[in-house]
Amino acid sequence: MQMLYALGRDKQLTFDDAMRRYREVVARSFELFLFHLLYFIRVAEYAGKDAERRAAKHRPSEEDKSFTPRLIQNPLMDSLRQNIGLYRYFQLYKLSDRIDEDLVRTLYTEFSKQDGYRDYLQLEAPTLEDHAVQLLALLRLCLASEALEDAIEDRYQNWTDDKSLVVGALKKTIKGLPIALDFYAEYLPQEEATVEFGETLLRKVYAEDEALLQIIEPALKNWDAERVAIIDMILLKMALCEFMNFPTIPTKVTLNEFVEISKMYSTEKSKDFINGILDRLLKKLQVEGKIAKQGRGLVEE
Repeated sequence: MQMLYALGRDKQLTFDDAMRRYREVVARSFELFLFHLLYFIRVAEYAGKDAERRAAKHRPSEEDKSFTPRLIQNPLMDSLRQNIGLYRYFQLYKLSDRIDEDLVRTLYTEFSKQDGYRDYLQLEAPTLEDHAVQLLALLRLCLASEALEDAIEDRYQNWTDDKSLVVGALKKTIKGLPIALDFYAEYLPQEEATVEFGETLLRKVYAEDEALLQIIEPALKNWDAERVAIIDMILLKMALCEFMNFPTIPTKVTLNEFVEISKMYSTEKSKDFINGILDRLLKKLQVEGKIAKQGRGLVEE
């Protein structure tokens, strides 16, 4: 959607340029996941520096003497820190150089004040569940941090669009600790989604722009096509293209997805407009036999 919008507004932008941007954005989504995960690890690792600081005191308190950096020294975190493949990706994207150590210290200091963390440190023999509870609490604190969010937004323009995707991946990762060696492979951009679907949809909508408009215009009835919001028209063309060219995607899924997208990126009234026009187009295309869906478990509307 964003690439099609850019192509329509910037006449100097070529399709190849737009496709290149699309691929870069896809790659950045995975990078965002890695960047957040590295921040999480670094904040947990600061417990080790906290232990060193406490040990170096001339007059350590009883709390200092009993302190243990178990936030980082536990089997769950070990599965992340000893994951060679994961750290190779950190190095590949050069993420360590982008970590703000002052922010890491601030996040850890804030977390260390939580009663749950203090109680956790007093446990004589914490279980895997005890470790998991604290790591999820730490993740929640990191994700709620405005300072961290500002740091992310400064580096990644796609953060707002990818936030729910990245947050979901992070929660799944932490809840799944100890993790499999190649767990990150699940979050690598998959060709089926990014190429077979994403690139194909971008290419077809761009190439068939006028043909799609001709199909849409009669369904607008009392609306002039030029009066339709630019984003709304792009979404209609994308959904129409998906109806007719992607046989394994149920029409109901297409309709619902584009209505949801309109809620995020278009006007307040767009969702009803998009829903109504797509429903009208769908019925017309089905009568004309221009929609042929296939695949196990696919339900026709």
